[in-house]
Amino acid sequence: MRIRIVDAFTDRPFSGNPAGVLLLDSAASFPEDDWLRKVAAEVNLSETAFAHPLPAGGEADWALRWFTPTTEVDMCGHATLATAHVLHATGAATGPVRFATRSGVLGAEAGADGGITMDFPTSSLTPVPAPDGLADALGAEIVAVHNTAAHIGDLVVELRDEATVRGLAPDHAALRTHSSRGVIATALAADPGNGYDFVSRGFFPAVGIDEDPVTGSAHTALAPYWSARLGRDELTGFQGGARTGLVRTRLRGDRTLLTGQAVTVIEGELHA
Repeated sequence: MRIRIVDAFTDRPFSGNPAGVLLLDSAASFPEDDWLRKVAAEVNLSETAFAHPLPAGGEADWALRWFTPTTEVDMCGHATLATAHVLHATGAATGPVRFATRSGVLGAEAGADGGITMDFPTSSLTPVPAPDGLADALGAEIVAVHNTAAHIGDLVVELRDEATVRGLAPDHAALRTHSSRGVIATALAADPGNGYDFVSRGFFPAVGIDEDPVTGSAHTALAPYWSARLGRDELTGFQGGARTGLVRTRLRGDRTLLTGQAVTVIEGELHA
């Protein structure tokens, strides 16, 4: 079967967030979890997506699961974008696609400009005191901390400014104890004229990923956080350290629309 590596939330290779994508032939079920984990470990990217077609007439068109090299996750934006990109690029889908996932049915629709817009649940945000040791683990002074919904399991941590976020060199081992999934450091853009409204970086050592370049699912929390601050429902986020990408966000009540582009960089045959 064909396996692909797709760079998501970018329009050029070797940028954005790479994801493995494997479209399975069977419409009956997924292979054994142990096999899925082994494939994801072999691909060794932050997430590998596995999808198989569903019978016509149901609430979703494809079943979709995501695995890091060590564990399955409840939600992943960039690997969903990568999967939708592959479906459209191969002709397996020609219109809107509905994915059945552990986070409910997620939609994806390709636009005329080459972008793909995904429909995800908006995350709740609960202000919490900064956990002991978090500032030291990040190596930066903390402005505010919010917990996200359980299906994400991140801490959103506002820092002083964009330069602080970009300059982070955190203690990943120390960060592992502070959330069930990850820590998202964020700040307002220093200059909105650069084409984005806020910046972020995502650290996920608890699930085997020190830093995720562009985390789509985190933007279901970042979008309401910064939209409330800026008074606008449509924003653009810039995320990343060594690799970077852009996520366009639009709030629709309990749903958040995430838009980005993607490009396939590797395609090959899986012999396993």
